[in-house]
Amino acid sequence: MKLVTGRDDLAAAAEKAAAAAGAPLERLAVKPVHKASRGFLNGGSPEVCELAIVTLLQAVAYRKPVVLLPITTLTRFQHQTLVTCGELTVGDIEGRSVGIRSWSQTTGVWMRGFLSQQYGVDLRKVNWIVYEGGHVDEYTDPEWVSRAPAGEKLQQDFLDGRLDFGIMGNELPKDDRIRTVVPDALDVAAQWAADKGFAPVNHVMGVSVAAARVNSASICAIYDGMRDAVEESSASGAAQRDSAGFEALRGPISAAADFAFEQQVLPRRVDFDELVSQSCDALGVSPARLGG
Repeated sequence: MKLVTGRDDLAAAAEKAAAAAGAPLERLAVKPVHKASRGFLNGGSPEVCELAIVTLLQAVAYRKPVVLLPITTLTRFQHQTLVTCGELTVGDIEGRSVGIRSWSQTTGVWMRGFLSQQYGVDLRKVNWIVYEGGHVDEYTDPEWVSRAPAGEKLQQDFLDGRLDFGIMGNELPKDDRIRTVVPDALDVAAQWAADKGFAPVNHVMGVSVAAARVNSASICAIYDGMRDAVEESSASGAAQRDSAGFEALRGPISAAADFAFEQQVLPRRVDFDELVSQSCDALGVSPARLGG
């Protein structure tokens, strides 16, 4: 089997566990990891793959042959990802332009959810500009979202003032003019996480249905190895720590699914228990085997 993850500790743990189970696992060098998503979603290589949580939710909604392996690989605050180069505030966002890499990008789903939920922003009154599509071919952006002209770049348009705001995580350029739009964004994010009992999850692990059915014992061993590595690497009590197991992921995945449906990122609601059922069916195990 082939594996893609951006975390060396999880890759090492997975390879060790798979080898002990008699099913060697080969790590593929794919950077950034989201470039592996399309092949994974369509039943190709890799069989075990890190992917964005919204990509997984779309895959389930469109009946792609993949299921959740309940390991988080990237958990982080998101309120700081809405930025501007000027003096605009959250109250100015309606009627203004906001750039984001993709409408289905998980960072954007979280941030737009906060804008709507916490700040009362009508998302349809914002001039959303996206620069690329998602990883699920069947999905199309809402009619109230615009695509930037071919060849345009989000970061350059933002720095040149052609965008009033941007939502950017790892893509954020370095420039002294850039500031977060939400005042004290990290403190606000920490309070949101404390109130909810979880921090936003960006990436999780997935496994192909075919591999789950044929190599259930090995996949479960990989889960065990990754679970132990996540627990070892996560700082005790940290609000943004990664986690493992169905129950640990129920809160953040359910919240992301609600935001995604409200933003027309999903064609239908995806309930967390649907993910649990599909994973357990493919692997032939009970929810308790995977932290349920």
